[in-house]
Amino acid sequence: MIIGSHVQMKAPLFLEGSVQEALSYGANALMLYTGAPQNTKRRPVSEMRAAEARELMKKHGIPMDRMIIHAPYIINPANSVKPEVAELAVEFLDKEIARTHAIGAKYLVLHPGSFTTADEETGIRTAIAQLNRAALCDDVIICLETMAGKGSEIGRTFEQIEQILSGLDRPECFGVCFDTCHTNDAGYDLTDYDGVLDEFDRIIGLDRLHVIHLNDTKNPRGARKDRHANIGQGTLGFETLYNIASSARTAHIPKILETPYIGKKPPYGEEIRMLKEHRYMPELLAETE
Repeated sequence: MIIGSHVQMKAPLFLEGSVQEALSYGANALMLYTGAPQNTKRRPVSEMRAAEARELMKKHGIPMDRMIIHAPYIINPANSVKPEVAELAVEFLDKEIARTHAIGAKYLVLHPGSFTTADEETGIRTAIAQLNRAALCDDVIICLETMAGKGSEIGRTFEQIEQILSGLDRPECFGVCFDTCHTNDAGYDLTDYDGVLDEFDRIIGLDRLHVIHLNDTKNPRGARKDRHANIGQGTLGFETLYNIASSARTAHIPKILETPYIGKKPPYGEEIRMLKEHRYMPELLAETE
């Protein structure tokens, strides 16, 4: 099972510390932000111990395509109402692509954005136009994340994701990140994971799927709210998430936990253990409080 979680990146070990944190959870994949997701302040990659992180991953037999980088929330390529926001999106996305390449990672997860006070079609057209302006890198694939559809988010349906992908000048530089909480909240029935994969394959193509965010959800299907829950403690439930984590059809794809902290502590080691052992043990989560 290729599984990991969101991990921190902080001084003094930076990326090397991120890998150490992932290893402490029994993970063989990880995801991180290269700086605070709410702002553009970034430390130079040359100071982030990237070489040490790569060496540590190599030592533990973890390929670098399992280190997933997540773009910050402030990048909104779908905003047509404030041109300066869309301009910032392209400018900062270019920097994140370059940083991902310098780190040696392959996949950069990106929210497609929100149309704010415009409309859905305008938001999709704007996102396509802005993404076509990005300074792409052959070694980095931007993975558009499936969204819950809260507010004015685009990317809540496979059709919307495909519409964006099909409008790109270099579609080979783009793929998809499938978020289980978001997909449930958008209205898809993940108790029939194979059926959802069939639909994804028909509309987008499973070869475009590179990352899975494995999260339970506090919401019923179709709520369009996006509130993550711990594994087995939401409406999806443990068995549904285990079936996704263990599916042979997506076995080669890293699954990344973004579940809430419990008692101010990360629950990832316990959740990874439950999924690996196929045994729901809520007492493990209680012990992290």
